[in-house]
Amino acid sequence: MDLLMEYLAKGLMTMLMIAMPCVLVAAAIGLVVGILQAVTQVQEQTIAAAPKIFAVFLVIIILGTGYLKMLTNYFNEGANLAFEVVPKSDDFVLPSGYYNYTKPFIDEMKTDMRKDMTPMDRILNNAVKPQGINESDKYNFLRNGAKEVPTPNLAERKRIMENKR
Repeated sequence: MDLLMEYLAKGLMTMLMIAMPCVLVAAAIGLVVGILQAVTQVQEQTIAAAPKIFAVFLVIIILGTGYLKMLTNYFNEGANLAFEVVPKSDDFVLPSGYYNYTKPFIDEMKTDMRKDMTPMDRILNNAVKPQGINESDKYNFLRNGAKEVPTPNLAERKRIMENKR
């Protein structure tokens, strides 16, 4: 747990080191433009936006390679932790006999597994009737009230093919 907290703290510091120069430059430009607007009594909101955008863009261009190196180092350290440190640490790995004493998904595994049933019979017995249109409403959608010609499903096709042989 200490390893995770240390890595998260390093990520927050990396984020602050990348964002702080941009935020400080934008704040400084905003302060200078604000003072100039107060002196000249020109209170236009869009005048402050263009210098801020330009200055932050310059900061990103100038410091971009350093930012890229910081992010690459952070990613490499995370990959090293994930693939080298954590698998070799006993604190993060479950013991080999963990599932001998626990039964995950025990309620989901209760099924009717009779020996005399084939897999196809199990599927047919556990089939759920589709929701939606009732049998009586189905014929209202057909043209002229004509009845639909039923087509065999997969199990019926299998039985038909077996009987033809």
